[in-house]
Amino acid sequence: MESEINKEVDIAIIGGGLAGCTAAIALAKSYNVVLVDQTDSPPERIGECLAPAARRILKQLDLLEGLEKTRLDSEQSLHLKHIGTQSYWGTEQAYVVDHLRNPDGFGWHLDRQAFEIYLRETALQRGVNCFWPAKLQSAHFENHRWQLSATANDKVSNNLLYRFKAKFVIDATGRQSQFARKIGVGREQYDKLISCWLTLPNQEANKMSTISASEFGWWYSAPLPHNRRVLALQTDPDLISRNTLKNVDQFIQLAQSNQQMARLIQRNCAATNFHQIVSANSTRLNQIAGQQWVALGDAAMSFDPLSSQGMFNAMAAAVQLTELIMERDSTGSLAPQKLKDIQISYTQQLDQIWAHYMHHKKTYYRQEMRWKDADFWKRRH
Repeated sequence: MESEINKEVDIAIIGGGLAGCTAAIALAKSYNVVLVDQTDSPPERIGECLAPAARRILKQLDLLEGLEKTRLDSEQSLHLKHIGTQSYWGTEQAYVVDHLRNPDGFGWHLDRQAFEIYLRETALQRGVNCFWPAKLQSAHFENHRWQLSATANDKVSNNLLYRFKAKFVIDATGRQSQFARKIGVGREQYDKLISCWLTLPNQEANKMSTISASEFGWWYSAPLPHNRRVLALQTDPDLISRNTLKNVDQFIQLAQSNQQMARLIQRNCAATNFHQIVSANSTRLNQIAGQQWVALGDAAMSFDPLSSQGMFNAMAAAVQLTELIMERDSTGSLAPQKLKDIQISYTQQLDQIWAHYMHHKKTYYRQEMRWKDADFWKRRH
C-alpha cells in the first residue's frame, strides 16, 4: 500500500550536491528548509579541486574546522593541499599559477564524494529536513505555493510518496535541472564538450594540477587522496572514436601521445579505474528564475571545466543567493512581492556572470593557436 508524508515548508531545495547542500546549510538558521535528492549517497565525480577562495565560504558557514579534521586515520588527511596549476597552453613552456602568496592560503584536492557526504551530514545536523533517495515527480503552482511530489527511490520505503508545499523552490539538480524541466523550461547548449576520465596510481612528486592542450582537445590531471591521480580528456564526441573513449588501453595510449600526460602515467597501470564519460559543455537555462523559484549552480548554467572553478562557483552562488534572500526578505515571511524582487535581482546577477564567463572562455581558447586548423579549435575560435 502506498503511504504519504506531507510537509509545509518555507524553502524546498531539489538536489543534494554542493550547491544544494551549501544553500540548505546557509538558509537553515532562518527558514524551514527541506532538501530532496534522488541518490542515497553522492556519486563519484571528476571535480575535486576546491579553490583557496572557498576558505572564506567554509569559515562563514562554520564548515572549515570540520573539513580540516576529516582524516583517513590519525596520520593522513582525507583531502590534499592544492598548491597550484601548471598549464601548457599556446606554448610548450609551462605557465605556473601557484597559491604560495594567495591571501586565502592553499586550496584542496578533495575526495569529492567524502566532501559531499560531509556537507549532507552537516545539513542534517543543522536541522534541514533531508529526504533521500527521493525522485521529483511533479511540480505545480497553486495558492502562492509550489506543490511538489516525490517518490522514495528505494525498495525499503515501499512506494512512499512525499508531498511538499513550499513558498520558494531552489532547483540544484545540476545539468539535468529536474525542477525546471518539470515546469517546461528549456536549456540551451553552446557546445558539445565531453570529459572522459579515469583514475590510476599516483607516484609523482609534483603535486600540482596539470592542463595540456592537444590537437583534439585538452588534458587535465591532478593528484587525489588515497595516492591516486585523475586523468581526463576534454574533447568533442565526434573527434575521438567511441572505442578509444571506452577502452582503458586505447585511452592510455592516446594520453601517452601527449608529452605532459606521458610523464604522469606510470608504466604499470594495472590498478587503473575507468570511470565514465560526462557532459562538460557550456549550457544555461532559458529562464534562470521564475515565480517563486530559482535555479542554482549547474542547474542554472554549467561552465567549461577549463574555468577550474566549478566547485567554488557552486558554493559561492549558493551563499550569494542566500545573502540576496536575507537582504530582500528581512522579515522572513517570503512574501510573493519580496520573492519577485529576488527573482529579478538574481536573474540580473546571473546574466552578468554568464556574459563575463563567455567573454573569458572565448579569450582563453583563442590563446591556443598551435592547432588553429583542427576542428576542435576552429569551433572555439
